[in-house]
Amino acid sequence: MAKDDQSRTPQEFRDLLKAGYDYPEEVDAERGRSRRRARRAYRRAARAQTAQWIADERRREPISARVALLVVAVLLGIGVLARFGPDWLTGQDAGADRVAAAPSAAPSAADDKPPASGAASPPSATSSRAADLADPDVVAEQFARHYLTRNPPEDQDHTAAVGRAATWATPPLVENLSQNDDPAFERLVSRGGVSTVSTVTVKPAGQQLPPDNPLRVWRTVTAKVDVVGYTTYSETTVLQCELTNVDGAWRVARVLGV
Repeated sequence: MAKDDQSRTPQEFRDLLKAGYDYPEEVDAERGRSRRRARRAYRRAARAQTAQWIADERRREPISARVALLVVAVLLGIGVLARFGPDWLTGQDAGADRVAAAPSAAPSAADDKPPASGAASPPSATSSRAADLADPDVVAEQFARHYLTRNPPEDQDHTAAVGRAATWATPPLVENLSQNDDPAFERLVSRGGVSTVSTVTVKPAGQQLPPDNPLRVWRTVTAKVDVVGYTTYSETTVLQCELTNVDGAWRVARVLGV
């Protein structure tokens, strides 16, 4: 390591951490989600460059234990800045410009609390027992309510909503929804919107779809979705849901209209 870097004091290294990132003009010229992606890519490149520089210096000249600790502190500080952003050091709220989601209509006491993570996974045995899976109409309603409630700044992608609705869906449907793009989510992102569900009605699908039987039914689910974003508006989403009964538990197995 060069002598001028070895002579840095701990305070100088702390000042280096507080400096944050000086993004190039082409990165700051981006807007919204594109700018966040560009900034993440820039930070990754900066960290890789720093790691390479340290490796080169270590090959040239052995470093003392004290200097090695200072280098580790610098790398840890860069990691903190990459995770929380430079405003974390000054106490500013980096998420102050996010759109706050209005709460959806509260589910009944028997409803299962949706998972907080964005990963879409099959429902656990505990969540399945807590949820009301005995009535296909209730299952269809809860699936639509959780699947159509979305907060892109928090969710990052549509799989978070799939995960929240997974308790009321079959594992193959969860996997299918997670692996395919969701135009409704992308449209919501482009409008800077956050969606909540105010009302849901469930009716038999009618003669256009196969008739009900003890193991399989079809339901028409109509949800009023309220969006707050660049503009505030409401829209009606209609889903045709096929539900299957396995060991007395109903779950949505197929959805038309997404």
